[in-house]
Amino acid sequence: MSHQATLGSLAPGSRGRIVAIEEAGGGNEVHLRLHEMGFDEGIEVEVLHRGPIGGDPIAVRVGSMNVAMRRKDADLVRVATGEAGMREAAE
Repeated sequence: MSHQATLGSLAPGSRGRIVAIEEAGGGNEVHLRLHEMGFDEGIEVEVLHRGPIGGDPIAVRVGSMNVAMRRKDADLVRVATGEAGMREAAE
């Protein structure tokens, strides 16, 4: 079953494949920074850990790299979850 969510809404242990990265209201600085860290469409991501207060920061594995990021930035990353969704996003 295909489902889309934001990276910031996923629970630890959840995986998905990046479908899109939305631009922040203040311009594309965050979008560019995420791209530079390896967040690109079609890349598999996994939420490793969430901070104890408000879920900030979030530890994420993107490709073969572990990254800590703010939840508000993770909310800009739209991912496909579930086997079918991840397969569709990879194509």
